[in-house]
Amino acid sequence: MYRNLTICLVFIGFTMVSIAQNKYVLEANSYFNSQKYCEGAAKCSLAYSKLNRKGDQAKKMKADMAFKTAECYRLTDHFTEANEWYDRALLLDYQDVNPEIFYYNGEMLRMMGEFDKAQKNYEEYLKLVPSDNRGEVGVQSCKDSKAFKANRSRHVVTNQNTINLKEFDMAPMFADRKETQMYFASSREGSTGNADDPISCENYMDIWVSELDKKGNWGEPRLADVSGVLNTEAHEGSATFTGNGKTIFFTRCPNENKQNLGCDIWMAELKGKSEWENPMKLDMLKPEGADSITVGHPCVTDDGKFLIFVSNLPGGYGGRDLWYSEWDKKNKTWGAPKNMGPEVNTKGNELFPTFAKNGDLLFASDGLPGLGGLDIFRAKKVVDAMKWENPSNLGYPINSENNDYSLYELTDRKGYFTSERKDPNGKFNADIYKYELPPNIFDLKVIVSEVGDASKKLADVRVVVKGSDGATWEGKTNGSGSVFWDKKPNADRYILENTGYTINISKAGYHENKTGSSFTTMGLDEDQNFVQELQLVPIKPIRLPEVRYPLSKWTFVNDSTISSDDSLMFVYNLLQEYPEMVLELSSHTDARDTDKRNQVLSENRAKACYKWLVDKGIDPRRIVPVGKGEALPAKWIDPATGLEVVLTEAYINQFKKTDPVKFEKLHQLNRRTEGRVINMMFDPATATVAPATYLQFLPIPKK
Repeated sequence: MYRNLTICLVFIGFTMVSIAQNKYVLEANSYFNSQKYCEGAAKCSLAYSKLNRKGDQAKKMKADMAFKTAECYRLTDHFTEANEWYDRALLLDYQDVNPEIFYYNGEMLRMMGEFDKAQKNYEEYLKLVPSDNRGEVGVQSCKDSKAFKANRSRHVVTNQNTINLKEFDMAPMFADRKETQMYFASSREGSTGNADDPISCENYMDIWVSELDKKGNWGEPRLADVSGVLNTEAHEGSATFTGNGKTIFFTRCPNENKQNLGCDIWMAELKGKSEWENPMKLDMLKPEGADSITVGHPCVTDDGKFLIFVSNLPGGYGGRDLWYSEWDKKNKTWGAPKNMGPEVNTKGNELFPTFAKNGDLLFASDGLPGLGGLDIFRAKKVVDAMKWENPSNLGYPINSENNDYSLYELTDRKGYFTSERKDPNGKFNADIYKYELPPNIFDLKVIVSEVGDASKKLADVRVVVKGSDGATWEGKTNGSGSVFWDKKPNADRYILENTGYTINISKAGYHENKTGSSFTTMGLDEDQNFVQELQLVPIKPIRLPEVRYPLSKWTFVNDSTISSDDSLMFVYNLLQEYPEMVLELSSHTDARDTDKRNQVLSENRAKACYKWLVDKGIDPRRIVPVGKGEALPAKWIDPATGLEVVLTEAYINQFKKTDPVKFEKLHQLNRRTEGRVINMMFDPATATVAPATYLQFLPIPKK
């Protein structure tokens, strides 16, 4: 959403394309060029579907529509969809038109956590554009990704779900010295601008505020201003305050008559306790007549004399840069903007600057090595100068594969920031998070659950802990599936400094967990609570998360009701977590159709799951696809009676006329895929080759 585009438009005049097709292309280009990316994705994908690829000109047009569809998704933070459309454009050789497609696809893959694939895209981009160091940064980021995760800090990151809603909530900032009033930007319902932004697909943003109560809880957010001084029908957000909280600087992005007017920085003064007045736009930050240039994300010193901001002003290093302006006391105006230089700016984007308590500069960048998207960096302040240098990545878990930005530091141990990582509901969205370092007392809690059902905690699991100092102890999990150690009977601690520990678990009726887990206190100089969540694999069939299939087909259902891909990702993660596991995937059908046809159908369904996992990188020798036809109907707990029922054809048919919705639902439950652990002894050095037939789908017999 924060990147500039340099796109070669290829359309109009392709003789191989019909007038009707041109109509779709022209409409798609109109939406794209107007930056209506939310609706533009559908328009561009529709135009793509209306085009054929016969002839060089038509192929170029189709590739262009695929690329623009991807760009629409990228610029609205739908990176999975963007990746899929970049792949389509690459199949049509769009890199010959615009090699940046490799760079952008690498960015999407990195944000999806697919670092190996991302690195290959960056390397292809460097072959075509070796002078662009963004490609080098991307390659280095991919190489460093494992180190970022391995060297995670001890910060605890928590989603502030008492503040956050499903809409965008971002850029936390505090107005008062006690730091009990959090201002932030939000596109939630109730904002002054209630129209949808055609760029972001969200409502226009306003500035909201929440106050901390006496119990330390954040109160219900309210609009920071309803008089029209701060909040209007335009976008408002990214606010900052002078040290006394009496002056606010904030970003406003107008949308007048569908013109691209960029963004501006405004300021206002506090009257009384909550009323703002005297709004003023800082026009002097832009060249005269340069309305389309964006300035925003203000960051001001406590005395209100030095203003850092973000802009795409001419003379920058690429993308958005950090600039500054100083207050001219004599002329009572802000001075001409100056670029903050290569010490902090890159060819990428530098955004959301804030000051740390010690005067360091915190900002987000996608032009420096990081985990993915925007990462948060800390640049050291030069002594006795308004200058900053040597930015360092704050690391994981404050930074993630997704966009992380706008960090406000309360103390050197805690603060708030914005992240677009997966929220508690499993959705990717811009939310406000808190980070905090725990106290320096070591204790250990081990929680054991059953693979396939994290809510099923296991009691009476034998847990053995061994320390590198030779100490060994053990215990058993309680009814909640946990066991905890802090102090021994003599008050000594179990977990000591500069010591490594391994944990192994076992329980009758479950496969042995050979890998266990480990942790260390080496190098830690502050308190920490270690929580190890482990799982055991039962010696019985595992009911996997639901994978659904259309009637008589072996394609997956991915719609508003079910994501079969997410369910298969669970199996992928399970096999990743247990590298020694060999899994049988058995697929079933409902009872409609003949036994012979259903048997082949079930085999194809199992093979479809097998292929999905193998394409993701799972060793094919670790999966055995099996089709079981309609012979083994599922079991179901009838909510009306609480009794377990076998979903036979006879049982289901009783609802065919009386309750057709239930009739279809019960048939769907039989169209399922289950897993069974064959063994936990996979050895890549000795395992035999997987049969080629596992990837061969058979035609359904006629009878």
